[in-house]
Amino acid sequence: KHDVPMLSIQDVFTKDDVLKWTNEVRLKHPDALFCVEQKIDGLSMSMRYTDGQISMAETRGDGEIGENVTLNALVIPDVVKNLCKKYPYLEVRGEVYMTHEDFDRTNERQELLGKKLFANPRNCAAGTLRQLDPEITKERGLSVFVFNVQTGPDELMVSHSDAMHILGECEKMKMVPGKLCSSNEEIIAEIDRISEIRGQLDYDIDGAVVKIDQITYRNDFPAGNKYSAGHIAYKYPPEEKETVLTNIELTVGRTGRINPTAVFNPVRLCGTTVCRATLHNQDYIDSLGIGIGDTVVVFKSGEIIPKIKEASNHIGNVFKMPDICPVCHSRVFREPDTADYKC
Repeated sequence: KHDVPMLSIQDVFTKDDVLKWTNEVRLKHPDALFCVEQKIDGLSMSMRYTDGQISMAETRGDGEIGENVTLNALVIPDVVKNLCKKYPYLEVRGEVYMTHEDFDRTNERQELLGKKLFANPRNCAAGTLRQLDPEITKERGLSVFVFNVQTGPDELMVSHSDAMHILGECEKMKMVPGKLCSSNEEIIAEIDRISEIRGQLDYDIDGAVVKIDQITYRNDFPAGNKYSAGHIAYKYPPEEKETVLTNIELTVGRTGRINPTAVFNPVRLCGTTVCRATLHNQDYIDSLGIGIGDTVVVFKSGEIIPKIKEASNHIGNVFKMPDICPVCHSRVFREPDTADYKC
């Protein structure tokens, strides 16, 4: 059972909602400051320290009860085992994640062993942290950013930014990148800056967390039993990348249905490299208006399934299904009242 509940952070999807919340905070506390931090796309883990030594690490679980993953946490290089200051008790919360390099290396090893590949770094990190064998955890490689003090000595429970500085500089914990802001303009500028560098990072983020710096102010802004008080998370729109459509491959299903698949120059989206996306049928291709050689915009639906959004530059004509089956060279026809082309 968690000493301090590990709650979620309430999501907002517009910058107006961010400013509405910060303005509400200032109505009660005009001197409020805000920290804007990267929202790491991983899984939460809290770490307890007793008399300066790590005594337990646990996953979030349902927010009230988590899994004890201390043995696995001890093999993560970012986890500090012994503190310089021997605080009687300290609990910090962090986000366990996997870099793109470690994720690719792990999936390459899975493929060599004939095992199932992981869908994305977040799933891989979650499965790795719950391994019963710490050696597997160590081999795959995990990283941790610390982003909050759950409870601890008074010097760490006044200002969030001061606490992050103390733990980062004095205790060498790896703190989540963030910036202290005083005005709405600074907050929005930092949210935009994080969005601009998102594609350059070696790990995945899916938003920006805005939190009240003065820790005592946070409890004045509860968000229900499910969410942490004094925090909101601005979620970025799905990541999109441009690439060139190099081919449209046709396969024939067991019913004779011809299935078109887009093949494009590889791009990295949401932590994985993608080079293919289903095109469903001719009507779908016509709605996109795409052909081989076009520059297209690719995204991941639900951050999982690659899809083509649109063409940003047309080179040739819109692709049309062939009249002859690509496998047996028989006639191809469009099935009445459907979008399916069949052999």
